[in-house]
Amino acid sequence: MSSRAGGSSLWTPDFIRITVMDLAYFLAAGIMIYALPLYAVGPVGADERGAGVAFGAFTITALMLRPYAGRLTDRLGRRPLMVAGALLAAALTLCFLLTSSIAAVIAVRLVSGVAEAAFFVAGFAMLADLAPPGRQGEALSLNSIALYLGIALGPIIAENLIDLSGFGAAFWAAALLCLVAAVLAWLTTEPPREDDGPGTGPSGLGAAPAQLIHRRTIAPSIGFVGGLLASSGFMAFCSIRAGEIGMTTPSLVLMTYGATVVGVRLTLATIADRVPPLRVLTSGLGVLCCGALVAAFATGPALLVTAAAVIGLGVGLLTPAFFAAVFADVAPSQRGAASGTASMAIDLGLGVGPILLGFVAQPLGIPAAFVVGAAAAGLGAAWTVGLMARRAAAGRRVADEVG
Repeated sequence: MSSRAGGSSLWTPDFIRITVMDLAYFLAAGIMIYALPLYAVGPVGADERGAGVAFGAFTITALMLRPYAGRLTDRLGRRPLMVAGALLAAALTLCFLLTSSIAAVIAVRLVSGVAEAAFFVAGFAMLADLAPPGRQGEALSLNSIALYLGIALGPIIAENLIDLSGFGAAFWAAALLCLVAAVLAWLTTEPPREDDGPGTGPSGLGAAPAQLIHRRTIAPSIGFVGGLLASSGFMAFCSIRAGEIGMTTPSLVLMTYGATVVGVRLTLATIADRVPPLRVLTSGLGVLCCGALVAAFATGPALLVTAAAVIGLGVGLLTPAFFAAVFADVAPSQRGAASGTASMAIDLGLGVGPILLGFVAQPLGIPAAFVVGAAAAGLGAAWTVGLMARRAAAGRRVADEVG
């Protein structure tokens, strides 16, 4: 690792660059979150079902390609894939200006999954490379605020641009932000990883041949997916539930959720570095389980807002702890593969959660769906507790053999 990554300072020029890079990229993503569905049902003339397919189509290719992006990230480096992903995203965003059918919009979104896989996987691996030893959880936690700000502010930018100058202005703005991200990625110095060897990481893992699926990442991913099922299902149905119980400002639920996540990431940024990350992951899953149960039994606005805050607390702990656990004992030469496998869990959790809970909510109601989400988080917590016990036992066996 370079001196930047090996020193005590987290806020190096490269860390600042990559954080601003993510802010630019996810501002563009936020613009598309708002603009694309409206573009599909407006100028393109699709129905809501077509707009939904177009919006989610990129996750199909992103999920399939993340492992390959991880392998390329380890072989070619982080910076080339970040630059290529951002440039491809810029080009594809402008392609929407040429689309006149929902089939064309869906096709562009499918290819957008290639850009998403390359940029996201390489970016997470680069963050782990740049973080000083023992501060990866803090780096991931603070950097993730850029993602949340981008997704929160992007729709506001899009709404104003569309009102002023139409969808073309929104697409151009998103493309320019992706170009800014590409420039910042190019300017970021990538630390070398030639020093991988025996003893790398707490578990003594050394360099290994490039992997498509990083096997050691699968186990913590299972618990993590349980938490994402609960949180994504809550986000999908909380506004509807707010209307059912008579809230006059349903947006307050999501605002509370988002503000809590950002607050936790700021105030507890170092917790996954000071406490074993799997323990923090278990705590986050437990808090999520409790929050989903509160949401299930909320019959008034105050309880639903409280549930949103509790779930936000759980999510605030969840993702940094998960990635800190993944990277804790992965050799630098394998971080791309680990990032690719870990980010597949995000696609699965965010994609399957609303679908699964939707099947429950249709016949049984949204409270029943929230109970299923709570069960998923609870099972994830139980799995992670078992994982900690298994890894502790394996560590003791290794110590006994060495002794």
